[in-house]
Amino acid sequence: MMIIDFRSDTFTKPTPGMLKAMTEAATGDDVFGEDPSINELEAMMAAYFGKEAAMYCPSGTMSNQIAIKVHTQPGDEVICSDVAHVYIYEGGGIAFNAGAQVRALEGDRGMITAAQVAAAINPDDVHKATTSLVCLENTSNRGGGCCYDVEEITRIKNVCRDNHLKLHLDGARLFNALVATGENPKTFGELFDTISVCLNKGMGCPMGSVLLGSTAFIKSARRVRKKLGGGLRQAGYMAATGLYAMEHHIARLAEDHLNAKQIAKYLLQKTFVGHMLPVETNILIFDVQDDWTPKLFTDYMKQEGILVTPISDTQIRMVLHLDITPEMVEKTCAVIAHME
Repeated sequence: MMIIDFRSDTFTKPTPGMLKAMTEAATGDDVFGEDPSINELEAMMAAYFGKEAAMYCPSGTMSNQIAIKVHTQPGDEVICSDVAHVYIYEGGGIAFNAGAQVRALEGDRGMITAAQVAAAINPDDVHKATTSLVCLENTSNRGGGCCYDVEEITRIKNVCRDNHLKLHLDGARLFNALVATGENPKTFGELFDTISVCLNKGMGCPMGSVLLGSTAFIKSARRVRKKLGGGLRQAGYMAATGLYAMEHHIARLAEDHLNAKQIAKYLLQKTFVGHMLPVETNILIFDVQDDWTPKLFTDYMKQEGILVTPISDTQIRMVLHLDITPEMVEKTCAVIAHME
């Protein structure tokens, strides 16, 4: 039976072209700054987003946690959404690695506003934690892959600047947002002090995330990466996948977005499907109701060779990616059409 895996865009396998790029990669010791493929990828990513420097990391969690550690002091407070990946999916890393606490704000699908940020900043009072950092996530995973309005980010940036706060972007699916909105990547480089960009989701790489910032910031970040065990040796084999993805896998993200909308159309025709978050990119999050539960829905789809993820007592998540073919989308829609 053909298995169709919608659990996450982290389940992708390298394409033949990407595998070829891996085998042909030039490598060296990155801790010594001598891995040519990593150096090339870092320079490419920094230029793409208009930042001074970049650093390759094994994962998006590591790049996010390094950024938070460098931007804060123990006892500081970080502002983010109450469903932000850095807050609910990174193992308590903000407390564990940075010794900071979180002011979690209830936003719209994981997106917070400048007014909320301004209201959450602590006064200069010895009884209060020092607010030092704001973290945004674009696209928002628990928001169904929704995209921030750049005008709102600009307003948040102004609040941060006026209050001497740093602004970090968890851009795990930033390329999806760029393709969906048509925004210039350099706009994000201008607005954010630092950006973490994942390569192992929609871009289809086996691993890797790139942290972007100023030259001074990245110098400090390399020290933290070393302390976290993230010093890399011949990782150019992995970095080569990022170089390949930057050339071949950005524009095709639009196909994932269209496929998500196609599946959403079939789901919304069903009475057992309740509220669905707006489908802006490659993520579908919807409620099931009546006699259906997330477990029943998941088990039914699994019998058809389709894997999905229950994420709450009422919700299902499906994620489109480069391993989902048109034939798989067609089969999924047909299965949904016959469900009662």
